[in-house]
Amino acid sequence: MSGEFELIRRYFSDLGYDQSGSVRLAVGDDCAVIAPPANRDLVLSIDTMVEGVHFLAGTSGDKVASRLFGAALSDLAAMAATPAFFTLALTLPSTDSIWLQAFSVRLAELARQYGVQLIGGDTTRGPLTLSIQVHGWTHPGKALLRSGARPGDRIFVTGTLGDSKGGLETQLKNIHGAQVPYLQHRFYTPEPRIDTALLIAEYATAAIDVSDGLLADLNHILEASNVGAMINPDELPISAELHQWVGAAQSREWALTGGEDFELCFTVPAILEPKLSWALRDHRVGVTCIGQISAKPGILFSEGGRVWPVEPQGYNHFINKHKV
Repeated sequence: MSGEFELIRRYFSDLGYDQSGSVRLAVGDDCAVIAPPANRDLVLSIDTMVEGVHFLAGTSGDKVASRLFGAALSDLAAMAATPAFFTLALTLPSTDSIWLQAFSVRLAELARQYGVQLIGGDTTRGPLTLSIQVHGWTHPGKALLRSGARPGDRIFVTGTLGDSKGGLETQLKNIHGAQVPYLQHRFYTPEPRIDTALLIAEYATAAIDVSDGLLADLNHILEASNVGAMINPDELPISAELHQWVGAAQSREWALTGGEDFELCFTVPAILEPKLSWALRDHRVGVTCIGQISAKPGILFSEGGRVWPVEPQGYNHFINKHKV
């Protein structure tokens, strides 16, 4: 394996850029030096992905980079934070120059796209594991939290749900067909909804990104806010590709529990719904109302004149031990 410093110099020495002007010293020293902008709060999150748990063994470096970076920035989107910079830790079984080149090139493309800079990290030998810590800025007291939902608030989700689970299943079962490229793209290339988050921040009371499944992640909002929810499952946004491949029942189940779509789930007071619709009138990302916050804890489904309770199931790393 090449020396750590040579590996960093070759693949990660000058990756991305800092649009906030806050980075004083980046890669190459013992620590990065940051000068926070005036009147900004720092928001940070860390994500780890492991080969065989979050992606299949043998996955190319560019696909891993897209999945890693998109998932990490999705956490900033959930807080309505503007991305600024990130750190990266790589555990590699060996120095595979082809894999590393594809990984670093794609990571650089995404860093430029979202205006963030790599400011430090670490490398070591071992099973392929990648950890990324992302940092962003919000105005003081303006970060979206999970604890702000109130009875009567409308519940919204962005994009479509269940596609990532569909993309995973096509790989596990070696499925081929017209829908497969779209579904696998959704699995490997999550789009952090940064722009959407900044648009809705003025109206939203709570938010979370959908990583463990809609029911599980919505339940995090409900528990933090001490409220419940009533959902109309018929309103779930499901892509035509997923519906065509597995049908209505399976696509609905994956939309509710599949996870890793990295879409946003957020709540907005009913009185602000018209203003939200106006703010999103030209926005390229779909936003769908799927239900309403209620005072009584728990999740209820309401469809076709029937109302019934559901469990907030989703993915749990310490229960679902083998993800891929």
